[in-house]
Order: sequence, then C-alpha cells, then structure tokens
Amino acid sequence: MRQSRADEFLEFASARSGHLFRSACLLTSGDTHLAEDLTQETLGRMYVLWGRMTRIGNPAAYAQTVLVRTFLSHRRRRSATERPLGELPDRAPDDGHDPALRIALLDALAGLAPKDRAVVVLRYWEDRSVEETADALHVSAAAVRTRSSRALAKLRQRLGGTIGELATR
Repeated sequence: MRQSRADEFLEFASARSGHLFRSACLLTSGDTHLAEDLTQETLGRMYVLWGRMTRIGNPAAYAQTVLVRTFLSHRRRRSATERPLGELPDRAPDDGHDPALRIALLDALAGLAPKDRAVVVLRYWEDRSVEETADALHVSAAAVRTRSSRALAKLRQRLGGTIGELATR
C-alpha cells in the first residue's frame, strides 16, 4: 500500500513538475533558481499530504494553489528582497522564442505586486476562473477582478507600444 502511494506521487510529480516550474518562473519574474526552489517546496508539501489526496478532487489544481501560497509566503520574508548582483552568464534561447519579448514580459511582471502577479498568472497563464483564483488566494471574487483589472492596466502602461513591436518581429 505504501509503495503504491509513493509510485502514484512519483507519477504525479513527474507529470506536473514542468508545469509547476513554468508557473513558478512567471510568478518569480524569470528567477529560475527561485522557481526551482518553489517547485521543490511545493512538491515536498504535496508529498506530505499525498496520503490524504483522496479527499481532494483535483490534485493538480491543489498543487498550483500550494505553489502560489508558497510564493506569497516567500515574498513576505525579509530575505525575499535580496537580489544577487553580478554578471549573468550568456545563455542561448532554449525554445526559439524571441528573448526580447520574454524579457519585456518578465520585467513587466516583476513590476507588479506579488498578489497582483499571482492573479495575472493564475487568471491568464493558468486560465483559471475568477472563482478558482479567489479560492486559491483566499480572497473574494471582487478582489480578484479588481486586482486583475489594475494589474493589466499596469502591464499595458509598462509595456505600452513595445509589446506589439516585439511580438511582430
């Protein structure tokens, strides 16, 4: 019985870790190291709860909620404001997408407050409904709509006309 639960969790973790990592990258505005840490912490928390997963209807959505909560609790820590300095290593684009567009979007996301960023990622990257996003963040649906509206306005203001120029290259 115990071995089958471990096998089930390994299968779940293998299937969901890439998606969780991509979402974490968006939440952290491209900080892949922090995204890896958040993904690992999320999977660790899921493993602890895995025996009780039969009561949860959608473990993938629950894992996404755990990821967002882990991100928000990390942002509350004092050490979250520390930024390493120095030169970044040169890296080739990994998937053929335009790096200038990616950098512009990640920089614009970085300018949002953590909760606003979480709303944008859940609503528009994860394609969750207002109610699902509200449940994940423990806020009202009205708060999600307000945050979403304000965050999109900030993104439009930050990106201005550059997003169209970058996307049409």
